[in-house]
Amino acid sequence: MKPVELPLPVVRRPSAQVDADALERELGARVDGEVRFDSGTRAAYSTDGSNYRQVPIGVVVPRTVEAAAEAVAVCREQGAPLLSRGGGTSLAGECCNAAVVIDWSKYCHRLLSVDTDNRRCVIEPGIVLDDLNRQLKEYGLMYGPKPATHPNCTLGGMIGNNSCGSTAQAYGKVVDNVHRLEVLTYDGVRMWVGRTGDAELERLTAGEGRQAELYRGLVGLRDRYAGLVRERYPDIPRRVSGYNLDSLLPEHGFDVAGLLTGSESTLVTVLRAELDLVPVPAYSALVVLGYRDICEAADHVPAVLEHEPAALEGVDHQLIHFQQEKHLNPRALDELPEGRAYLMVQFSGDTQDEADDRAKALIDAKPKDVGHTWYDDENKVAQLWAVRESGLGATAHVPGKPDTWEGWEDSAVPVDRLGDYLRDLKKLYEEFDYGHPSVYGHFGHGCVHTRIPFDLTSEDGVARMRAFVERAADLVVRYGGSLSGEHGDGQSRGELLTKMFGPELVEGFERLKGLFDPDDRMNPGKIVLPYRLDENLRLGADYLPWEPDTVFSFPHDEGKFSRAAARCVGVGKCRSSEGGVMCPSYRATREEEHSTRGRARLLFEMVRNDSPVDADWHSHEVNDALDLCLACKGCKTDCPVNVDMATYKAEFLHHHYKGRPRPLAHYSMGWLPALARIVALAPRTVNALASVPWIARAAKALGGVAPERDVPLFAEQRFTDWWRERGGPRGSGHRGEVVVWPDTFTDHFHPAIGKAAVEVLEAAGFRVKVPDAGVCCGLTWISTGQLGVAQRVLGRTLDILREDLRRGTPVVGLEPSCTAVFRADAAELLPKGPDVERLREQTRTLAELLVEKAGDWQPPAVDARAVVQRHCHQYAVMGFDAERELFERAGVDADVLDAGCCGLAGNFGFEKGHYEVSMACAEAGLLPAVRDAGDSTLVLADGFSCRTQVEQAGTGRTPLHLAEILAAGLRGERAEPERPSAPGGRALLPAAATAGAAVAMSVAGLTWLKHRRRR
Repeated sequence: MKPVELPLPVVRRPSAQVDADALERELGARVDGEVRFDSGTRAAYSTDGSNYRQVPIGVVVPRTVEAAAEAVAVCREQGAPLLSRGGGTSLAGECCNAAVVIDWSKYCHRLLSVDTDNRRCVIEPGIVLDDLNRQLKEYGLMYGPKPATHPNCTLGGMIGNNSCGSTAQAYGKVVDNVHRLEVLTYDGVRMWVGRTGDAELERLTAGEGRQAELYRGLVGLRDRYAGLVRERYPDIPRRVSGYNLDSLLPEHGFDVAGLLTGSESTLVTVLRAELDLVPVPAYSALVVLGYRDICEAADHVPAVLEHEPAALEGVDHQLIHFQQEKHLNPRALDELPEGRAYLMVQFSGDTQDEADDRAKALIDAKPKDVGHTWYDDENKVAQLWAVRESGLGATAHVPGKPDTWEGWEDSAVPVDRLGDYLRDLKKLYEEFDYGHPSVYGHFGHGCVHTRIPFDLTSEDGVARMRAFVERAADLVVRYGGSLSGEHGDGQSRGELLTKMFGPELVEGFERLKGLFDPDDRMNPGKIVLPYRLDENLRLGADYLPWEPDTVFSFPHDEGKFSRAAARCVGVGKCRSSEGGVMCPSYRATREEEHSTRGRARLLFEMVRNDSPVDADWHSHEVNDALDLCLACKGCKTDCPVNVDMATYKAEFLHHHYKGRPRPLAHYSMGWLPALARIVALAPRTVNALASVPWIARAAKALGGVAPERDVPLFAEQRFTDWWRERGGPRGSGHRGEVVVWPDTFTDHFHPAIGKAAVEVLEAAGFRVKVPDAGVCCGLTWISTGQLGVAQRVLGRTLDILREDLRRGTPVVGLEPSCTAVFRADAAELLPKGPDVERLREQTRTLAELLVEKAGDWQPPAVDARAVVQRHCHQYAVMGFDAERELFERAGVDADVLDAGCCGLAGNFGFEKGHYEVSMACAEAGLLPAVRDAGDSTLVLADGFSCRTQVEQAGTGRTPLHLAEILAAGLRGERAEPERPSAPGGRALLPAAATAGAAVAMSVAGLTWLKHRRRR
């Protein structure tokens, strides 16, 4: 081997003087991918899940690994700093920098090979953990480490952070599960690295060139620092802070892949990874133990570990209380035993009996005063784990509490000292007047998560935060622990590494950085030569956001739009590919800017001072990002901090187009209730005209409607006209009065649903009322941001319903989106008052009314299988529990799809330019499920949008409403949809004159509306 020269420490950061225009041109010319240096993209990538913010130079989204390698080459030639990014959920600031960001997640997410014999696979860095494990399931294998962000974290990000998760109890950290890495240095060396035997190491160090230089330098670092590594690296399972110099020790096989794992994009760019896999556990059982407080629970951890659990997590009462306040995981919370702190202990086994026996052994051995529950039902176990995995979101933006932040969210200590560490940490909280933040985490490995109510918007608050973190670092070092047990160092902890390792080992880190990246171009300012922990803050003492006047009251954000815009904490759940509703546009596009998080970031940048985004309602960057928001409201429930992007979009559109011409769709679909009343004068004629291709094309062009869409047919008789002809209510009415709300979609398009609802309600013993006057909830004006009109419409609705509301009469909504307006939006749009609150409290879905007010009524036996699509607004606002109960009582074997949004989403899917995304959303789950349903299986969808999407997608199925199947059951018939049909060609002849008048009227009406809004 040639003489070893110890590498020099890196000593400088790159100059910020990069010719961004030249860099963008060169990347665009040479990289097969998307090169984005626009202000909107840069703003969306300016922060991660941390307290930090740095606007990048630009973003590259490579289509292939080779394209990413070319991007590195261009950056090298231009001297531009570089950062690889996965899911963007990092909590220590390592995923934001003034650099070129390579986002791997959109295209480079392939599983390249699976070696079942050796239990290994090769992947690209952009693949999401849950997506990988879904693909590996057919082989009976999975990747072991599983962070709480498993639905959206990428393997590249996990490798960069050395991630862990609850399953690390059984499988270890990522560093323990990486076999080899293909890496690229900033200066162009590309190589596969892993464990290196003596002979191979001799061969590599004896060679010429940069690779040999790297290996010789690593040998020198090993020899220089081996003693200090053994002495000063904490002997705990969760030492994530610092570089993994211990991987170079002989006992670890000179593992260069292990060394580079957890290096946070500061040393190399990871191109591919060969991972070690584990068998999927055959069976499991979960024990939950209840304690008086979290410190006592922590004291009991060593005794629990003797039972060799597969996972061991701790949760305190604060976390449970916060989830109760935010209505998170209500079913799971009911399953917890008595106590104010909990240990969640999971066991695995080759048989269910084996897993159960291990659980019972723990229960038998626990102290008598410790409560317990245990489960081996897969669904209940998953619900209980959701309690733990909701920790970050549940502890952020708690109603009535100060905002909490990361910054000391990831420390780890020896498990036998965990209880005492928590007691001292709580004393430190009290000393700094931070109250009693929730603590939870991976207690089986001594890792503690918490969010602290730091004041990050004043000089004193930031100084106090810094003082606390420094004291906390001293505390964890005194306990023999690690500053980070999972989330990495980044900027949060880079400055504190000297406290943990001493100056000699920190110099070793600087030499390692100098070896791989001597010019400090790879993610500069993180881990080595770090930025201060109190600079580059997303808020900071100079944070003075714009506080615009708003129409919505934003009661959950103290009435401030700036607080709503800052609500997102970056956890990235909106980037998951399955489960729940959020976020359909991200699932269709895989674009950060078209995720809930990306839009929230842009809104934050809009109200923030010193931002690349225009600082007012006319921001074109925000408008572009909101264009593909379906306003499905999925984020209102699925987002851990309840970002309500549908409301933010409506507010933005209201101001953005104030005094300006609007998109044509805002006139045609925003004013649909008014236009529908005009059409009601001659619905048959309008339907006939809509069946003529050239007239339909012209009408759609005039209305800004997607040419691929069919114009929905209007009913020849409205529901309200039928009600008046019917002559009023019938039946005994012994259960009292109810108002059936005649929404526009039921009234003008599918009146059979209203008729069916009346039949069901009267059969159940209710006296039905239908408003005499023309009424509307204002939904279409809300979704198109015409909030002044929406307020007037809602105000009129309150006037019409006032007497019924004051008598306590329930209002039954048949269209979920309209029902959701009454249950959520109305109270935030109208002045606060008793009537709007009564409207919220008294409005019910059909199922809710029957379950709550007619619990003893036996619905008819439908006795059928059904595929059920929940409307997104119902999912987000009302929930679906009552419908599930009613299905069960009626003998409906309901497959309630967890397939996300249908994609039509009111006006969204009808608008020109949205068709492709709309259909991609539908094809993600809904349409395949409908196609797979047998002919005898009912297809149910209470939402007009959902029904229309299925009908227009060529499935051959016409979905039914819950009311229709119940009414058919009362008649002893199989439910068949009754929908408007297009008249034959002859209908045009006698209606020619009326048709011309109708067209002229519509054109004149739209023109008048457009000019009126312009004024």
